[in-house]
Amino acid sequence: MYPHILLAVDGSEHSVRATEEAIKIARLSAHSKIEVVFVVDFLKAKEDVLHAEGAEGIEVTRRKKLAPVEERLEAADVSYYVTILRGEPGPVIVDHANTKQVDLTIIGSRGLNGLQEMVLGSVSHKIAKRVKSPVLIVK
Repeated sequence: MYPHILLAVDGSEHSVRATEEAIKIARLSAHSKIEVVFVVDFLKAKEDVLHAEGAEGIEVTRRKKLAPVEERLEAADVSYYVTILRGEPGPVIVDHANTKQVDLTIIGSRGLNGLQEMVLGSVSHKIAKRVKSPVLIVK
């Protein structure tokens, strides 16, 4: 049905809910593979560097954000892999999804940014407008 599913995550509760929906869809076809995309935002990366104890500390912090997603994917026994990208999340995800010609993009409706909690998250809004594949926004 959807051989290449892009699941954009940021460690938020909305990401975990998006993961659950990605699992449901991936289970519909034995050929589906989920690409978990985590974008290291340049602005947040500076903060991570200031608060971490070296490169290993930064990697541990990032892996902690991915852990709930990976735990659910492993428990569901679906095929997946993780891609870590760098840059501004919206444009980076759009570019990656369009370049890789994914079949479906799944993202939570809001992320970790408190300012975006007021309305549909700006990242999910950008993705819905600019990604060429179907987009599922999970609330």
